[in-house]
Amino acid sequence: MFGKEDNTFNDLREKSVAQWLEELSTHEDIVVRGGVKVSREYIESLKKKIELLENKSALKDKYLKKLKGGK
Repeated sequence: MFGKEDNTFNDLREKSVAQWLEELSTHEDIVVRGGVKVSREYIESLKKKIELLENKSALKDKYLKKLKGGK
């Protein structure tokens, strides 16, 4: 029914942020370099949380389909 979701913008944005963080990782200020590490870890934790929520949502959808269909 629905086509594959277009993630072009999100992919471009993610690559841009990764490139920006890579450039900042060579900054002379240690606080900036530390901020890069914290930012990367935060982004990864958000990705894991998104994946968990998507899995929960898919499970709920599956359950609701069974209830609706009576199967």
